[in-house]
Amino acid sequence: MKHPTLPDSIQALPPETEPETIAMRSLTPVTAPIASLPGIGPRYAGLLRKVANGPRIIDLLFVLPSAHIDRSAVLSLREARARLDPGAILTTRVRVSAILHPTRPRHPFRIRASDDTDDVELLFFHQAFLRGIAVGDVLAVSGKFERYGSTLTMPHPDYLVSWARRGTIPKIDPVWPLTAGLFPSVMRRAMHKALDRLSSPPEWIAPSLLRRRSWPSFGDALECLHRPASREGEGEGEKKEETSRETWSRRIYKARERLAFDECLADQISLARGRRHARSRPGRSLSGDGTLREEALARFGHRLTGAQKRAIAEIDADLAAPTPMMRLLQGDVGAGKTLVALLAMLRAVESGAQAAMMAPTEILASQHFATVARLAPVPCVYLSGSVKGKARKQALAAIAGGEAKLVIGTHALFQEKVAFHDLALAVIDEQHRFGVRQRAMLGAKGERTDILVMTATPIPRTLLLTQWGDLSVSRLDEKPPGRKPVRTSLHPLSGLDTVLDGIRRVIRSGAQVFWVCPLIEESETLDIAAAEARRAALAERFPCAIGLAHGRQDIAERERQIDGFRSGATQLLVATTVIEVGVDIPNASVMVIEHAERFGLAQLHQLRGRVGRGAAASYCLLLYDDTIGMAGKERLTLLRETEDGFVIADRDFRLRGGGDLTGNRQSGHPGLRLGEGIDLMPLVDEAHREAERTGSEKSASEADSAPDSRIKRIADESLLILFDRNDMTRLTHAG
Repeated sequence: MKHPTLPDSIQALPPETEPETIAMRSLTPVTAPIASLPGIGPRYAGLLRKVANGPRIIDLLFVLPSAHIDRSAVLSLREARARLDPGAILTTRVRVSAILHPTRPRHPFRIRASDDTDDVELLFFHQAFLRGIAVGDVLAVSGKFERYGSTLTMPHPDYLVSWARRGTIPKIDPVWPLTAGLFPSVMRRAMHKALDRLSSPPEWIAPSLLRRRSWPSFGDALECLHRPASREGEGEGEKKEETSRETWSRRIYKARERLAFDECLADQISLARGRRHARSRPGRSLSGDGTLREEALARFGHRLTGAQKRAIAEIDADLAAPTPMMRLLQGDVGAGKTLVALLAMLRAVESGAQAAMMAPTEILASQHFATVARLAPVPCVYLSGSVKGKARKQALAAIAGGEAKLVIGTHALFQEKVAFHDLALAVIDEQHRFGVRQRAMLGAKGERTDILVMTATPIPRTLLLTQWGDLSVSRLDEKPPGRKPVRTSLHPLSGLDTVLDGIRRVIRSGAQVFWVCPLIEESETLDIAAAEARRAALAERFPCAIGLAHGRQDIAERERQIDGFRSGATQLLVATTVIEVGVDIPNASVMVIEHAERFGLAQLHQLRGRVGRGAAASYCLLLYDDTIGMAGKERLTLLRETEDGFVIADRDFRLRGGGDLTGNRQSGHPGLRLGEGIDLMPLVDEAHREAERTGSEKSASEADSAPDSRIKRIADESLLILFDRNDMTRLTHAG
């Protein structure tokens, strides 16, 4: 087996060597620890691992620059004064005329310098930067150009070298994300050392696609981003420079696009393997006579929607099949997912087995238990971290002995001490809050367990293919009859008094009101402080009982507050986003969301879904900062125009780019980290088609006997290893 990108030592391996082994060995230089890079000590290695969010050299190379600074144009000081705005990057040639030491503490050292056209002051706060510089030296400097009155200044230049060494200033300078204690010079040195370790593996992208997209090779893409070559044609006139800048920008974009596609493709190949693995596993066929379902539906007392009937038929077909079910049930707010899940669970019980439903919070789990216990004609058990002592022992015994046919709970169902008698179906609600590994742990509780995951967050196609690509999908896009629309309105915070007057009238009429306080980035403590302050302010204006619910309360206290609101003891509930899912209070008819511009559209839609569940007309008031601008206001306007969660989810994904739709990175899923600034939708579609085509072409045994196919398998294994997706097949399906 000969291939130009594989080292001789790898090509000398025996022909029967597994492709994965070949790929692993050939990638050893970049899968080695970051600490193995020469010249990087333990302290900086730790900081680099933190930035890379991983231990490997390739993890560091996947920390892509957030920007590239163009330092190629050398301007005179006169040109800089005429052409550049303060804060722009200036690269220039100057001669030192004076070195001035500070006369007061905390004042900077200054180098006065000039060219034939003007003067500039270079400012430094550390004397070490002046070492080796003398009056009369000719320097190349590059940094942020500023004006202090009529004086040109450059505070702490990024580069200051002798004119003879001007070639050491990069013409295109990457700007990497850093962390405290990690300097740009250290990051640059580490990146260059890492690039020196990199050799392009066999190409995993079809040549026709590479040509059509004008993409560089994998290695060239990383080289282009981290160590971009000098632009050609500099100094040959402004038009030539402009064209060259456009060419350079296009190269940068194509390199980023290529790497984003690589990450999408790694995901899709991994998920495609998971699907094929699932189809090859023996399962169990679950069927029943329908008697338990009929009784549950009689207790429910309403007709199923067409979407519910369709989803149940799809689930029943999976349950009856001899292979394990892996299905996602996604529906809009109030579409009736819990009932569909219960009917699926009763089919498992009719087959003589057990079924379990797991929710991410005590509030949601206890609400599911109340619904299931009311409708199900079989014994149900509730298990969570708050179930203690004798009650816990009894619950565990009922689960292990099989007396508990339906089990509802939280993360507690993961625990080793929880042993099921015969778990045939696991239902996981709000799956994005658990992740692949935890899902697999619950699936492992039973022999050949079928898995149904649910989400109340409608998911655009792109995320379906990336985060849920291992699952078949049932979609509830129809709400039960009688569900009233929620009128949504936008209000600037400057008009808060008018809003409060309206809330007073609502409270006097006997209605109940949710008041959701703003998200304060990366600080749950500040979120809670904002909620407590708002509750105090509202208590001064309204003569009614006001509750408070937030994530720092212990579970019992938070449930007491929500139960007080549910019973009507409190008319107004001030809360953080703990009420986003799982709070069902039909009498609540008004939702006020403060600083709505700080929330994602999908999250706002979820919060709005807490009202409109009863007979009364319902309203959602979005309060926004007056300074958000037209784009921010247009974003919120979408919520006023539609209640279709699927339309909102798609728009939210487009606005957030490669970020996570729900605001929660999926535990056990690395996420698409290289897609920022790239339109991922066409890339994911292309990667999905490529992964399916690759998987269906030939079996592994056939590939081993065909040299070209064997190289393709080595290439695919290399891709999965580089993007740390080579273990996803094992994670995707328990067993």
